[in-house]
Amino acid sequence: MAKLQVKLVKSLNGRLDGHIATARSLGLRKIGSESVQPDNPQTRGKIAKIGYLLKVEEIAG
Repeated sequence: MAKLQVKLVKSLNGRLDGHIATARSLGLRKIGSESVQPDNPQTRGKIAKIGYLLKVEEIAG
């Protein structure tokens, strides 16, 4: 199964509470923090919600 490497590239300061919570659920706390997530519809939905804050790369399974 493919995985996605997600990196927070913009600050969470001043963002909507829901967007901050979504970033936290992806394991992202500070600018530059990264996490590896499974490539599934739930993760894709989270990325779509806060995509303007993220850099996403696909990792081969």
